[in-house]
Formats: sequence, C-alpha cells, structure tokens
Amino acid sequence: MASPMVATRVQLRTSTGRLSFSSSPSAAARRRFAAVRASAEAMATEKLGIRVERNPPESRLSELGVRQWPKWGCEKSKFPWTYSAKETCYLLQGKVKVYPEGHGEDFVEIAAGDLVVFPKGMSCTWDVAEAVDKHYNFE
Repeated sequence: MASPMVATRVQLRTSTGRLSFSSSPSAAARRRFAAVRASAEAMATEKLGIRVERNPPESRLSELGVRQWPKWGCEKSKFPWTYSAKETCYLLQGKVKVYPEGHGEDFVEIAAGDLVVFPKGMSCTWDVAEAVDKHYNFE
C-alpha cells in the first residue's frame, strides 16, 4: 500500500503533446501521516513488565480517552501496591520509582508525561519522590 505522503505524477497525452503535473498530498493526508509518524516516534519501552511510553502525542491520548479517565494523586510517600487488573495511567505530574516484586533493587522510573501500563497481578512498591497526579483506567 502506498504511503499517503507519496506525490502522484500524472501524464496526459494531448494532440499537441504531453502535459504532466504533480499533485501534492492533501492537508488531511499530511496531518494523518504526521499523527502516525508521531505515534510511532513516541518512545515506548518495556522493563520489568511495565510498559512506558514517554510523552505520547495528544492524538494518542485522545484516541485512548485519557482526559475522561478518573484522577488519583498522592504526596511524597512509599507504599506497596498490587494490581488486581491491568492499569493504564497517564502522569500529569510527579516522579516515581516503581520496584516490582521479585526483581531485587531494579526499578522503573516514571514521571510527568508518561503513559504507563501495569500488568494484572503485579505486586510492587511505589517510591514517590514528587507528588503524583494521574489519570488512570483499569481493564
């Protein structure tokens, strides 16, 4: 399948010779291409079972309906947590080191602007260095 950003070259034959022109992609096609590229460029990694997408584009957040999810927050603290369901959250503010159980001192650091997925059944310790405000969704 051709990319929407590929310009098309058309040649027409007339009685006086050939007429050729190029058509550029439409503005809508350029926007779709930019959204796909931005989504693919968002840095997504998985470490210790936690998936982190750093600074996803607003189009990705809108697609997921993040701004309509409930909010939760906490002050600087340290506490254990077990996920009874898969959770996807988007951090509006804060910085946390998450220590999944069974991985010793290994941790995943998450911060404002991160879209994070925690798997169902994960037990971990949250070490909140900066107060957290987040949108969250359980599946």
